[in-house]
Amino acid sequence: MTEANNKAKTRKKSSIKITEDNYYFYEKPPEISTLESLQIFLYNEKTGEILGKTGERWGRIGVFYLVFYSVLAAMSGVLMWAFLQTLDPRTPRWLLDESLIGTNPGIGFRPIPVESDVGSSLIWYKASDRSNYQYWIDSLIKFLDVYKRPGLTPGRGQNIYNCDYDRPPGRGQVCDVDVKLFDPCTEENHFNYHKSGPCLFLKLNKVYGWIPEYYNDTQNLPRGMPGQLRNYIENVARTNPKQLNTVWVSCEGENPADIENLGDIKYYPKQGFAGYFFPYENSEGYLSPLVAINIPRPRTGILINIKCKAWAKNIKHLRDGSGSVHFEIMVD
Repeated sequence: MTEANNKAKTRKKSSIKITEDNYYFYEKPPEISTLESLQIFLYNEKTGEILGKTGERWGRIGVFYLVFYSVLAAMSGVLMWAFLQTLDPRTPRWLLDESLIGTNPGIGFRPIPVESDVGSSLIWYKASDRSNYQYWIDSLIKFLDVYKRPGLTPGRGQNIYNCDYDRPPGRGQVCDVDVKLFDPCTEENHFNYHKSGPCLFLKLNKVYGWIPEYYNDTQNLPRGMPGQLRNYIENVARTNPKQLNTVWVSCEGENPADIENLGDIKYYPKQGFAGYFFPYENSEGYLSPLVAINIPRPRTGILINIKCKAWAKNIKHLRDGSGSVHFEIMVD
């Protein structure tokens, strides 16, 4: 009996139970708390395992992933380098009709409303309260800063050229934009906002390689062109024909009431973008030409809808806004 008891005790201590028929059964492991189980998982003192693996196994895993990701990074780097060799930092791969931008440039205007006013194109201020229109002045000062200080534009400085219609820029040169020619639309004059006659600036969006086809023949002007612009072009043809190579600009009220409330519009330095600024070829220091428009006597207290258009034979005025820009003004 004593020998049988000793054998039973020996089997009870083992985690494997053997019967007389040589069948093996695993006994249920001892119950431990969740905290003890977590401690054993983090570090097992008996086996030396950390997070369920020995130091040797962790080392093998680390070496494998180090080699794997090193090879992956090297392959990605080689492929990226090969891809960049196909690109020109100055010239887009797809041009004009082949590009997403296409060949129909749009027009932008400044100043624009605050960023929080998403989708708005309204310029609204009270002329008798400087703090009320200071935002618009500050926006224009910031916008024109790169035109006044060449050093703010990378590569702009020594390559600035005083262009004219018979003196286009040479290779690597960019035309100067003289902000003094925008008077009275200048910082010193508060851009005329204090006189209830605000100034705005128009710019033609950049399209690489686009060359305008000018309306430089007074006998071949489109029917939809405003009469005021027609008269202006005819006057240029008589007095200074070389300036006919210009992308013309017109601004007017969108409906009869807006036309009446808007009054006359003045353009500086001329009513269009000079042709010697085109084509845009991403030259260092290039700045888009500007046209300043001054609305000297808008009717106060009334919202006025304005639409400005650029005129060239290869500029189409589409419903999506291409070739034109819409904004509103309201002066209290």
